[in-house]
Amino acid sequence: MDKTLSRDGTSIAYRRHGDGPPVILVGGALSTATDEAPLAAVLARRFTVVTYDRRGRGASGDSGPYTVRREIEDLAAVAARVGGSVSLFGMLSGGALALEAHAAGLPVDLLAVYEPPYAQGAEHLLRASRRTALLHRLLERGDRAGAVELHLSGTGVPPETIAHMRRAPLWPRLEAMAHTLAYDDALVGGGAVPTERFASLTARTLVVTGGFSTPQAHGTTLALAAAIPRARHRTLTGQTRELAPHVIAPVLADFFGRAPSLRTAF
Repeated sequence: MDKTLSRDGTSIAYRRHGDGPPVILVGGALSTATDEAPLAAVLARRFTVVTYDRRGRGASGDSGPYTVRREIEDLAAVAARVGGSVSLFGMLSGGALALEAHAAGLPVDLLAVYEPPYAQGAEHLLRASRRTALLHRLLERGDRAGAVELHLSGTGVPPETIAHMRRAPLWPRLEAMAHTLAYDDALVGGGAVPTERFASLTARTLVVTGGFSTPQAHGTTLALAAAIPRARHRTLTGQTRELAPHVIAPVLADFFGRAPSLRTAF
């Protein structure tokens, strides 16, 4: 993997795939560039796809204290290596990061997000607040396994599946990234869609949810699309939070194929 330096000196690892207009994939919680590789491989037939390890994960460094601004600067540093304006696809909390980066001024041609983990309604916002408090308590006492379990259970993973995962070879890798769950939590703030801030977004935006996702995910993504001036909403039949790369790839290829950089290339 190649590396670039963020503004605070943190080393950020990234990898390029393919050739064409630039698209950066921004991963969600507990993911690395490796997890984005299957989607990158398909999109690389038409685009220069960049995957990267967000700070505190994989081959990237970490520097404290964490702020959302620093994560935005990480993404900006990767985008600068590509050159010019880019298109972004953010999965889950990576979607929140992509949105915040563009709101902070990162030049973006087209922006697509899949189920950023915002919440809607008093009950869900209260639940998110309690989960945030518990996450910080677990991390403060060094209970990385507990923090990972909390995250997994909050995303709907059954207890028996979590128990199986704890015995699997991937578990130590998840525990090593447990502290970054607080980073993902900070990206969504109190949990509500920041409608006022996102009203300033200028990029054409695609907000996607799965047909088998929860009613909360559907409602939140609809609210998000309504808050962004040039956004449209799309539901992918049969998909859940665990999005299949071969299903989202043609949707993204069609959407990103409308970028100005691609039209001028032809």
